[in-house]
Amino acid sequence: MTAAVETPRSTRLDGRYYKLFSASFISNLGDGVGMIAYPWLASAVTRNPVLVALVFAAQRLPWLVFTLPAGVITDRVDRRKAMVAMDLCRFALTLAVAFAVLGRQGSLPDPSELDAVTGTQTGLYLIVLLATLLLGMAEVLRDNSGQTMMPALVDKSQLEKANGRLWSAESVANQFAGPPLGSLLLAVAFSLPFFLDAATFFVAAALVFMIPGTFRADGHETRETKPWRVELAEGFRWLWGHSLLRPMAIILGIMNAATMIFFSTFVLFAQEVLDVGPLLFSVIGFGGAFGAIVGGFVAAQVTQRLGAGTCLSLTLIGTAVVTALIGLSSHWAPVLVLFAIMTLLGIIWNVITVSLRQSIIPSHLLGRVNSVYRFFAWGMMPIGAAVGGLTVVVVDAFASRDWALRATWLVCAAIHVWLYVWGRASLTTERLEAARAEGALSPTASGDATP
Repeated sequence: MTAAVETPRSTRLDGRYYKLFSASFISNLGDGVGMIAYPWLASAVTRNPVLVALVFAAQRLPWLVFTLPAGVITDRVDRRKAMVAMDLCRFALTLAVAFAVLGRQGSLPDPSELDAVTGTQTGLYLIVLLATLLLGMAEVLRDNSGQTMMPALVDKSQLEKANGRLWSAESVANQFAGPPLGSLLLAVAFSLPFFLDAATFFVAAALVFMIPGTFRADGHETRETKPWRVELAEGFRWLWGHSLLRPMAIILGIMNAATMIFFSTFVLFAQEVLDVGPLLFSVIGFGGAFGAIVGGFVAAQVTQRLGAGTCLSLTLIGTAVVTALIGLSSHWAPVLVLFAIMTLLGIIWNVITVSLRQSIIPSHLLGRVNSVYRFFAWGMMPIGAAVGGLTVVVVDAFASRDWALRATWLVCAAIHVWLYVWGRASLTTERLEAARAEGALSPTASGDATP
């Protein structure tokens, strides 16, 4: 059998990368609009914290039930075409939600007068719930395809730079530009943000479609097609047998679950504890955007100076402190600053861990191993969202509503303290560098695009 010859790849970020970059920026602009539109729509059709949290749980449930099959699909198909198909699906689904909201627009309250909402508009709520679930499924396959496609666009030495810039741009669109735009559109009509969100998915699909090349796993021409369970088992065994990625995936899963405990009811916390409307709600997101921009550009330098393991430990304990302070806050201004710190820490974690995975996982397994990792890392999020809603209900039974909403942040902080104690021994700089060095010796640790 003839050995595969690796196509030389430029060490510079080229036009193919920037098409992916532009597509991500535009689709994240729509996501930023949706960050305001979906929570406000959910809180306009029901004030029940469990039902509001259920919308967030539905959005993340596909990461639990669809991530593993998505990994097999990613290793079998052209990853670029999968991204295009999923963005077109998201376009169609979001457009359907926009027309559904347009049809009920006259019965929805003004976004600034949600205190008057009583009961639940069941029909519209179910439409939002179903659409959110399906959008989450499309997001799973789209994001897994995007992450596994990146090593074919960028040289290994440029992965941290490419990922950092991409996430900075995504954060600008998602948290800085999108939310205030969503607030302005909500003030005009409840349906407008959803129409814009749909349009961004269509444009993103077009940009990814324009990237030249075929992006399939190495050796797909000669690799025998095996049953799904067999291929899934290969990816699971590789990850579970890796002494570093296994605890990293479990820790991230618990981190994400803890984050969803507060995030699933954050819109109620903002409305009832911080006393903000849709505009100030989006302004709070500016802090997150600023932190993400800074984190994306400094992550590589900070990692080199402090060491990757030290940075991961600081992320865990730093998040514990920040979430505890937010839970004790009563004004939006300090929350904005604390959001910046929390997001900066999160971006540094992502740049380190995603770049590591892209560097050390063999190309022919990258889709499956990445999906197994994300199954642990993201699959816990719907569980965390459900726990968040239940936390508010339980604490509200013996304390005030104010403390019930604050409790979600304090629970998250306690979980991160525990993760810090565990993670600082498991995720050391020495272990990360050893894994990276071992991955560099593998000839199949990254993929190529076929011109």
